[in-house]
Amino acid sequence: MPDALVMALGLVLIIEGLLPFVAPGLWRESLARLARLQDGQIRFVALGAILIGLLLILV
Repeated sequence: MPDALVMALGLVLIIEGLLPFVAPGLWRESLARLARLQDGQIRFVALGAILIGLLLILV
């Protein structure tokens, strides 16, 4: 189990690092747009990501 968690964390870090590595300007612009969202909008996006992640794990 711990091996799978370490591998999953590594994969998340790789995926998270791709956009700033490939297109730092786009990443910066996306982050600025994200900072302007309301708290409720951020929570909605986060909930959607959680639900999609759970579906991917369970299927």
